[in-house]
Amino acid sequence: MSGLELFAAALGVIAVWLTVKQNPWCWPIGLVMVLLYVWIFFDVKLYSDMLLQVVYAVLQLYGWWQWTRRGERRDVRQVTSLGGGPLAMSLAIGAIVSLALGAAMAHFTDAAQPWLDAALTGFSLVAQVWMAQKRVQCWPLWIVLDVIFVGLFLYKALYLTAGLYALFTLLAVQGWREWRADPALAR
Repeated sequence: MSGLELFAAALGVIAVWLTVKQNPWCWPIGLVMVLLYVWIFFDVKLYSDMLLQVVYAVLQLYGWWQWTRRGERRDVRQVTSLGGGPLAMSLAIGAIVSLALGAAMAHFTDAAQPWLDAALTGFSLVAQVWMAQKRVQCWPLWIVLDVIFVGLFLYKALYLTAGLYALFTLLAVQGWREWRADPALAR
C-alpha cells in the first residue's frame, strides 16, 4: 500500500458518498481520484482498469455537466429509471466492449487478468454512464461489479483498494435505497 493509494482511496470514499447524496461535488473529487488510479493500475499491470480510469476522467466531466446544467422544466437532473429496451441495449454494449477489450488485452499486452479486467471495465462504463444520467439501475450494477472488484484487488495485493471497493459496495447499497426512495423517481 502506498500513500498515493491511500489518498486515492480516501477521495473515492468521499466521491461515492457525495454521489449517494446527489451532491454534484462528487464529480470533481472523483476526477482527482480516477487520475490517481491511472498511475496505480498502470503500476500493477491492470491495463483495462487503467484505461477505465482514463475514460472515467471524461465521464466525471460529463457527470458534472449532467448534474449541474439547468433544463427547461427543472433546476437539476432528476433520478430516473431505464426501460427494458435501453437497459438491455446498454448491457449488450457493455458485453461487446468487454469481449473486444479482453481480446486486445489478452493478445497484445502482459495484462495480469485480461478477460476479467476487461469485463469489469466494460460493465463499469455502463454503470458510470447510468450514474451520470442519474439512472437508478446504476446502483445494483455497481454492487455486482464492486464485489468482483474486491476479489480482483485482493488477488493483486491492492488491499486498501480492495477495502475501498468493499466500502463502495456498501455505499452502492445505500445509494440504491436512497435513489429508489427519491420523490422524482415516483413521478
